[in-house]
Amino acid sequence: MNAPMTVRRAGSEDRAAVVAAFEVANLDEAVTAWVLEDRSENIYLDSSYAQDRVDTALREDEVWVAGVGQEIWAISVWQYLTSLRRLEVEVAKARRWAEAAPNSRPLRRIAEASDVLLRTHPREFPHNYLEVIVTVPEHRGQGAGGAVLADRLAASSAQGVPAYLEASTERSARLYTSRGFVRTGTTHPLPDNGPTLIPMWFRP
Repeated sequence: MNAPMTVRRAGSEDRAAVVAAFEVANLDEAVTAWVLEDRSENIYLDSSYAQDRVDTALREDEVWVAGVGQEIWAISVWQYLTSLRRLEVEVAKARRWAEAAPNSRPLRRIAEASDVLLRTHPREFPHNYLEVIVTVPEHRGQGAGGAVLADRLAASSAQGVPAYLEASTERSARLYTSRGFVRTGTTHPLPDNGPTLIPMWFRP
């Protein structure tokens, strides 16, 4: 008998496993692939970027994972936003990184993407913001990402709080549509031939 899929909130005790899974799962996500297009400067090699992102999420946000047993197959980061302050902090951090390494194209692109996200983020508060959801390659197509979405959208419905995200591909936008998200009708292309972000809302 197959073990059931479980969804749970990750804690500090899961940090090492979440970082390891996130590094692998996030590499080919559309925005990350654009950031890391120059493979000669892979900011994941020293894990500083992934570790910082996971540490910030565990401290400031909610990290929800799905898998079988203690395995982590899918990772998501959710922010409960009542203002733009959380995004402003991230933009300031990204700008500092880019300014400290002015010749780094990956860090410049992170700063550029952060600027776009802040500038275009809706001013309707509060809402649950799905910052990222990714699945470890060998576990894709097994329902882990869908399990996280179903669990968190049920929680949003129970709270009576809408959820918001930016899909980074048409394929992912179709998946979110099947889960109840609706496009806003606008899109936000990232600079330097980056992917086009597709804003979407889930309203209980």
